[in-house]
This record gives sequence, C-alpha cells and structure tokens, in this order.
Amino acid sequence: MKPAALEYLACPDCGGDLELAVTVAEDAEVITGSLACPPCARQWPIHGGVPRFAGDIAGIEARTASAFGYEWTRYDELAARYRQQFLDWIRPLQPADFAGRVVLEGGCGKGRHTALVAEYGARAVLAIDLSDAVDAAFANTRAFGTVHVIQADLTRPPVKPLADLAFSIGVLHHLPEPQTGFVALLSRVRPAGRIAIWVYGREGNGWIVHVVTPIREHLTSRLPHRVLDWLAGALTLPLFAATRLLYAPTRGHRVAGLLPYAPYLSYIADFPFREQRSIVFDHLVAPVAHYLPRTEVAAWFERAGLADVTVAPHNANSWRACGRVPERANA
Repeated sequence: MKPAALEYLACPDCGGDLELAVTVAEDAEVITGSLACPPCARQWPIHGGVPRFAGDIAGIEARTASAFGYEWTRYDELAARYRQQFLDWIRPLQPADFAGRVVLEGGCGKGRHTALVAEYGARAVLAIDLSDAVDAAFANTRAFGTVHVIQADLTRPPVKPLADLAFSIGVLHHLPEPQTGFVALLSRVRPAGRIAIWVYGREGNGWIVHVVTPIREHLTSRLPHRVLDWLAGALTLPLFAATRLLYAPTRGHRVAGLLPYAPYLSYIADFPFREQRSIVFDHLVAPVAHYLPRTEVAAWFERAGLADVTVAPHNANSWRACGRVPERANA
C-alpha cells in the first residue's frame, strides 16, 4: 500500500479518515502495517502490500472469493489483447476519459484492467477485490505509482466519494444482488462523474441459462478447483479446435451467421488455448452468475437518475452500460 492511498481510503463503517501504522516498508510501499479508525475502534491489517478490509466472510461470498482467487492467481499473466477487450467492454469510454481522473474499480481480479487505466494516465486507481486475486493484482501493478489495490467487499467500498469514474467489468453479475454492488460503486462517484459496467446478458444466453447454469450451480462450482481446472482443460480442447477451424476462418463472412454463438466465439477465436481454458473455467466455477435482461440493467441507471445513459449489446450475449451522475447531486 502506498501512503498516498490515505487521501482516498475511508472507514467502511463511518466513512471517516483512517490512521496508518507502518511495520515494514519497501521503497514507496507499506508491505506490513495496519489502518485504524479511532472513532469506531476498528483496525484492519496490511500485509503483502495490500490493506485487508475483507475480514471473515462465509457462505456464497466466501465460495465466490475462493473461486476467483484461485482463477486469477492461477491465470495471473497480463496480455496485450486485454487492451482491446477492455475498450470493447467500456465503450463509449475511451482512454482519454481516464486521464487525470480518480478511478474506482469494482472487482479488479488480477489487475489486467487496473494496469491499463494506470497507463491511460489516471491520477489514482482504487482497485477493489474481495478475493486473494489482490495478490496477483498487486504484483502486476506495483510499478504504477498511482495504483492502490484494496481487498474489500465492493458492496461496502472503504473509499471516500471522490471517484471521477467508477467501473466494474464482469463482476456485478456474480454478486447475490447485482444492483447492490452497482449502487455501492455509484455512491463513491462525485457529481458529474461517470460509471461504466459490463455484465452477462439474458438475451443470447438461453442455452447457458437452461443447460450450463444448473450444472454449474449443482456440480462444477462445488468441485475442488484443481479438479475443475483439469475438466476445463478437457472441455477447452473441442472449443479451441472449433474456434480455430470454423469460427476464425469464417469471421466476417455470411456463413458465420449459420454457426451457433458466432459473435462471441468468433471474438475469442484468436485467443490462445490457455486463455480459452481460463474462460471455460470462469463459466463453470462461480457459485452465482446472473444473466441480466437489458430492461433490468437500464432500470438501474434510470432509478439512479443518471444522465447520458447508454446500454448496448456486446457480442450479442452481454451488456455494456455507462451513465453520468447529475451535477446537482450524487445519486
């Protein structure tokens, strides 16, 4: 943790300022120490360079954190292709929209988007994740002086309402109540700030909802992660062959429209085997995954009173949405 993070961090209970105690520091990072809120008599540890607000979690939240902690520490590398993916997910936002801004990321995983936002010139990036993936995120972004990785529940973000822009990619749909996460992130955005999300769509995913979801809920999400990882590798073999032999060669041609799930499978057709394997694992490991209709996603933004709202499909199976907090008040 960089001491500069104190400008943005807040007690998740009262919202007050925190006090930093340093035990071990390396260069500009506090590796071991603690954060305290004197009025609440609360204290949170810092270890491995990351402030840990998560505390004890149980039930679905614990299973979800364990699942994605395993995934993003197992598949922890960054890749050049993530740049275009990120821009596709956050459209209409562009790199310039992050420059000089305080950015809040809800669910940072291994830090692949965190690093890009830092490269785009953000003034500060507050990257929150509940899982042990924060260790991979810290390692992947430590070189950026503006990045602050925080282990915390994004429904109770321990940050002040100072964000110029908040975003969450592929995370809200894994919460027991996705709208709760959206509202929590929005509560930390300044007036005139923006929020952008990407979530699974109900439209275009009927076969997943009716076939894959029951298998995931009752079987695969309950398997030991190493066993599921092996299974994901086996399932990726035919997927990889199909994307390389069918979807990649026909991309952009009329015949592509005859292939099932063509927009998405054509999109990932050039991904290497390991990346496709991580995608298969991702779809099988989550205890909770909501596939949200456009009307529901749009309603979040409408109920929050946001302006300049866009809700658009991505690969015909998901929704990317963006809106702006009115100048008059923080929604």
